[in-house]
Amino acid sequence: MPRSPLRLALLLLGLLGMMPAQAADRVIIGEAIPLTVTDGGIYAIADELGLFAAEGIEVQHVVLPGAGAVLPQILQRQVTFGFPLTETLLSAHQPGQDPLPLVYVYNAGPYNSLEIAVKADGPIRTLADLRGKGIGVGALTWGTIPQTRALLRSVGLEPGRDVQIVAVGVLGAGFHALREDRVAALNFNSTWIDMLEMTGVPARRLEFPTVFRRMITNGFLAHKATVEGNPSLVERFGRAYTQAVVACDANVRACIEAFWKRTPQARPDGDMATALADNIRILDSYMGRLRRSPAAQARTPGEYDLGIIRDYVKAMHQYGEFPSADIPLDAYFTNRFVAGYNHFDAAAIAARARALP
Repeated sequence: MPRSPLRLALLLLGLLGMMPAQAADRVIIGEAIPLTVTDGGIYAIADELGLFAAEGIEVQHVVLPGAGAVLPQILQRQVTFGFPLTETLLSAHQPGQDPLPLVYVYNAGPYNSLEIAVKADGPIRTLADLRGKGIGVGALTWGTIPQTRALLRSVGLEPGRDVQIVAVGVLGAGFHALREDRVAALNFNSTWIDMLEMTGVPARRLEFPTVFRRMITNGFLAHKATVEGNPSLVERFGRAYTQAVVACDANVRACIEAFWKRTPQARPDGDMATALADNIRILDSYMGRLRRSPAAQARTPGEYDLGIIRDYVKAMHQYGEFPSADIPLDAYFTNRFVAGYNHFDAAAIAARARALP
């Protein structure tokens, strides 16, 4: 007997229900340093709201020994995206050779978060005052070091002769080196300097020349084969990440608590009310700089300004860090996916974030 359309429809639904769900795309992110409450909080609230899962993505993180180790992992396609400083790629370009098959697809650090900080009650007030001193960095493989050397040369100091760059370890190990005066300054990111101050050491951030102060920092770097062969993955990842930034900006407390829940070792000891208040201040400041320009104008998430990068490349060449100022920036940076990254209801995402306990 012929089956009715209704019975056929029910049979089809039953068969579909028996089929396995499509596996999520696994995205491996190569990090040069461990995640902290700022960047880690973004991924944590994304998990809380299911933002990557909604885009069919499962995210994993791998911490590599410095930015210098990130590029080879992307070139070998062992990680999907790296998260190194832009200097890591720019300094690797060889004049006269074809560009490396690597592309920055998402500007996740649209301001210079790198700082050189000293004790606030000390005599050092400018970069030039560092003559004869030591600057602490996490490791000598860090991608921050080319910029540090160029900054010193911009004020007439020669690294290695006038100023020593010293490996002191990350976070607490570096803070201890500064407290004990084993170094006069720390070259850490702004979040880590905020965390230093949370330990009871007021800091003075030394002023950078304009071309350095305006430069961007980290971004998501992909192999060209990923960009060309799987553009949907790039766009979906960037959209979920952008949504997570919007969510974190809307509810920094939920962002912090989600990070602590997923990273128990990062939860501070002692007075939790004070720790939460300090972390809210740090993350709120970070989100403000990430989402808005110094003139309080909204940034376009993921977008690159090649003019800022071009000026920086010229300065880095002038101060002996890049072999040429002629770097094919159009090959190494793309805004191709920016519209897709921002194709969602931001108000609805913010409302969902604010509804979190």
